[in-house]
Amino acid sequence: MYAAPPSVTAEVHAELPEALRIRGRGSEWLYGRGGATPHSFLEGPSFDRAGDLWLTDIVFGRIFRVSQAGEWRVVADYDGEPNGLAFHRDGWAAITDAKRGLLRLDPETGAVTPLVPRARREGFRGVNDCTFAMNGDLFFTDQGQTGLHDPAGRVYRLRAGAAQADALVSNVPSPNGLVLTGDAHTLYVAATRDNAIWRVPITEDGGVIRVGRFIAMSGGLAGPDGMAMDVDGNIAVAHAGMGTVWIFSRLGEPLLRIRSPRGLGTTNVCFGGPDNSDLFITESETGTVLRTRWERPGAPLFAHV
Repeated sequence: MYAAPPSVTAEVHAELPEALRIRGRGSEWLYGRGGATPHSFLEGPSFDRAGDLWLTDIVFGRIFRVSQAGEWRVVADYDGEPNGLAFHRDGWAAITDAKRGLLRLDPETGAVTPLVPRARREGFRGVNDCTFAMNGDLFFTDQGQTGLHDPAGRVYRLRAGAAQADALVSNVPSPNGLVLTGDAHTLYVAATRDNAIWRVPITEDGGVIRVGRFIAMSGGLAGPDGMAMDVDGNIAVAHAGMGTVWIFSRLGEPLLRIRSPRGLGTTNVCFGGPDNSDLFITESETGTVLRTRWERPGAPLFAHV
């Protein structure tokens, strides 16, 4: 439908040190996955106010902080499967943990405590990623093992100050990454096993209407995963299993293809750097963080809540 966009290759920004790569140890998260046991699985990139990069390791329940000098530190090591991570404006971080539900991380102490372990009296299927709205509402996906065979994944919203989360959409085949527009009226959700980005309009009273497929993708061994957005509404989409991050315009037109110089496991993205115009990419097959410059006119990109 569209001509192929320009293509660039990302550079290596940081690599998980060998001392932090776990060898010869199993994990419940690996059930049903073939191939060699991974040494890690990086996800959830997010910058704190100090400019340090935070990452999750789903396989072995670890939270990393990577300083601006490139030093890696294990901030938390616990019995869980952390995937998404997002900072609240007050400094703490929300973690979507496929095993334990929605958690809260204290970055100073590394303490991980329950935030919303289940939706009212119903357990989650396996929460995946999260993002904050400017008012403090938290949106997160509940992916589990859903797919086209069982399109029962959900997208939830936890309103600021609330104790329980409510489902916004309940029939997504493998909801994964998500990103919210600045006015909080449109939520984009990566439906991984549909190989598509869904557009979820949110009404002024907080309801959902006319959910549609915004971008239909193809190829790869999985599908769209983590996402990030700039102030112009351009969306960066990590295409897991394809070694690619796509940047689409607010109209869904492909603007740029960013290729991985390492593996195909491009799982998630976030903006950062001195002027918030660098795109950071987790490549989970090799335990690498990639980086590329997103050259575009206009204002700085969204800062974290």
